[in-house]
Amino acid sequence: MTAAPPSASADSIQGLVAGALRAAGDVVRGELALLRQEMADNVREVAIGVAAMAAAAMFAVVGLLVLIDALVKWLATIVHSEALSALLVGGCLLAVAVILVLVARGRLSASTLVPTRTSRQLRQDAEAIREQVGS
Repeated sequence: MTAAPPSASADSIQGLVAGALRAAGDVVRGELALLRQEMADNVREVAIGVAAMAAAAMFAVVGLLVLIDALVKWLATIVHSEALSALLVGGCLLAVAVILVLVARGRLSASTLVPTRTSRQLRQDAEAIREQVGS
């Protein structure tokens, strides 16, 4: 049996390692290209979704205004005054808006943003550590 010269086997190992590194680099480049393409597609889908939501909101607002106008006109037939019916509908909508603002203001106050449970837990943990260090 003839043994291969040491330099030939070393060259073949180096060639194999170099080939493996090139292949790994190609795989990584391919994966990065796939990631970039997928992210671009996802961003495009999100943009289309946001545009559709904006259009839906616009149509909802227009539909709501048409319904409010219809309510005013219907109420005008009952009270025999379009101005009075507009005042009644407008007043009711304004009252709903004021109630929603008051509820939102209570929910959005700065005190609701303070992490009280975390603060309490940190104080308890600090006290427990002090007790452990003290004893």
